[in-house]
Amino acid sequence: MSESPPRVLIIGAGSRGRAYARAIRRSSNGMVVAVAEPDDYKRTEFGKSLIWGAEGQPPDGALFRDWKQFIAYEKHRRERTAAGESDVPDGVDAAFVCVLDEMHREVVVALTELGGLHIMCEKPLATTLADCVTLYRTLRSNRNEGGEQMVFSIGHVLRYSPHNIMLRKLVLEDRVIGDLLSVNHTEPVGWWHFTHSYVRGNWRRESTTAPSLLTKSCHDIDVLLWLLCSSPSSSATDEAGKGEPPHLPSTVSSRGSLQYFKKSRKPVAAGAATNCLSCPIEKECKYSAKRIYTGNEHVGLGTGNKGWPISIVVPDIESYGTEERAREALLSELATDYDESVPDSEVARRNWFGRCVYESDNDVCDEQVVTITWDEDPLSDQPSAASTDNKPLPDPMRGRGSKTAIFHMVAQTRQVCERYTHLYGVDGEIYADSSTITVHDFRTGQTLTHIPRLESLGHGGGDAGLTRQFILAVDKVKNHGWTTDRAQRQLVACTLEEVIRSHAMVFCAEEARKAGKVIDWESWWETKVQGKLGDL
Repeated sequence: MSESPPRVLIIGAGSRGRAYARAIRRSSNGMVVAVAEPDDYKRTEFGKSLIWGAEGQPPDGALFRDWKQFIAYEKHRRERTAAGESDVPDGVDAAFVCVLDEMHREVVVALTELGGLHIMCEKPLATTLADCVTLYRTLRSNRNEGGEQMVFSIGHVLRYSPHNIMLRKLVLEDRVIGDLLSVNHTEPVGWWHFTHSYVRGNWRRESTTAPSLLTKSCHDIDVLLWLLCSSPSSSATDEAGKGEPPHLPSTVSSRGSLQYFKKSRKPVAAGAATNCLSCPIEKECKYSAKRIYTGNEHVGLGTGNKGWPISIVVPDIESYGTEERAREALLSELATDYDESVPDSEVARRNWFGRCVYESDNDVCDEQVVTITWDEDPLSDQPSAASTDNKPLPDPMRGRGSKTAIFHMVAQTRQVCERYTHLYGVDGEIYADSSTITVHDFRTGQTLTHIPRLESLGHGGGDAGLTRQFILAVDKVKNHGWTTDRAQRQLVACTLEEVIRSHAMVFCAEEARKAGKVIDWESWWETKVQGKLGDL
């Protein structure tokens, strides 16, 4: 612990906000000291469990109805400090932005305009390419009194899991299979999980949130670029922060659609029913909301679970005491429905977890494949033989040969977000699932299986890893004299440029899918992104 640990505000007390807050307490030396959340129950319970305790009272500056109230409070607090008042509470050093995806832009912009705060934003950065570009420019201007750009992190938690850190080291640093030639990476969303989030839940409509490739899989695309674009070591940069140039993609293409969760797939026996609780075949339907949320399968209430996804359907489910009362509250919420008389704006405004999955207003893809290719791009500025002092020359093609990455997002799977990856190299191949990494070496004929440690269940330890690195970066700047640039490069190990590139790749893939074409990445990037970033 530092004498003055980083003080953190959580904006949004939903499942992601709570996950990061718990990770701060368990895996870092940071302190969660404030929360901003519009829902009274979520806000109070968050404070009691993670800030001031069940029997305590919220201290000044710990509880805000929303982010706007925090901004107003913080401006006034700074005015009091500037006026020389002696009893001013300490402020916060960093904020975790965990609000709805479509709110990220306005919250992050407001925080950067306030100035002086390090920011971690849950993925995705924003829901449109234009907003991502705006936030890139805005974050570049978020500087401290010394003119240094504040530390920023994005919720691409897959980079920080012990599993993926080991995989990347084996591939890029240890080169156990030599140069990569191709990667097949799959995200199996899960048949009932997809209905919860992308048919009945928050992310079902592109018009109100974004494509499912962005909301569900932007960190999968990021991991592929992390493996195939970046230099072997994330912090392998010189003192000026300049490292080996990234090996950038050549082409992007994609295919996908809403294949299954639509009215044409509805069983005839279901008739005109639009809600599970009034459906004649509810008991036989695997997508029965009653079965999924109240039953003793999966993670229903009958299993004893009152966390996700039950707490998404009824946020105050814990307050109902007995399981019987909780079940009644859950069934009451599942029974809510709409018909043609309900305006579309009202339908889009909220979730309908009891709605028939074949009669919902969802339109995002439930199946999608993205293909990214790279051409050869050897480094041209390698030192000459005369200047190496008889040391082996670097291989100009090392990691920069032609290669292909294929990403597959699929809804209809038994596995729920238990990703798996095949990597094919010139000297071997790797199969990595969510718990093991198996390497077969063509040169020796040996097969070796690695079992990375599992620090926590949150994205295989990625939640804890990302949180730890971000808080450590804030701590090094606050208490140990590090520059923000050094903390960003060596601890967060992800630059704003990488953030905007991986998000842009998602939007490029979506454009390719909708147009049914193969896109030249370099020209697309220059036209759609590079020319709008500016030189701040």
